[in-house]
Amino acid sequence: MKLIKTETGQQAFKARSPLFSARQRTAFIMFDGNKTVEQVVAGAAGLGLSQEDVDHMLEQNFLALAPGEAFLAEARAQQAAAEQTVVDSFSARSAQERYTQAKPLATKLTASLGLRGFRLNLAVESAGGFDELLALLPKIKDAAGASACAELERALTS
Repeated sequence: MKLIKTETGQQAFKARSPLFSARQRTAFIMFDGNKTVEQVVAGAAGLGLSQEDVDHMLEQNFLALAPGEAFLAEARAQQAAAEQTVVDSFSARSAQERYTQAKPLATKLTASLGLRGFRLNLAVESAGGFDELLALLPKIKDAAGASACAELERALTS
């Protein structure tokens, strides 16, 4: 992440604000929008600069994200929110609900296989819960084909 000096930071720097420690003042000069925070911290490590010092300067509004970084940070936040929505939708249905929806589909698929799917059909019929039915999914896919199992897979995994 790349940071730049803010107007507030530059004024505090010029006024020798007590909110800047000596090592923070030295590091402040290094934030030019071209170096990453990691590069600045590594370069000023000999002075004892730490991530906490950078966080302090951000909290005081002495530093801000470089313009391109602000755009990237917003994009990352939106992507994280979208991913969380997907995770929430997966966890919205309980395993019991998925099992209840998937068992008839699995039974229908394995019954349609005739004699070659007889043992698999028995295994599906005896599956007493979500985990057991999910464990049978690869065998059902092998026997019936991936395209025929698409609906079953959605029922079990989403």
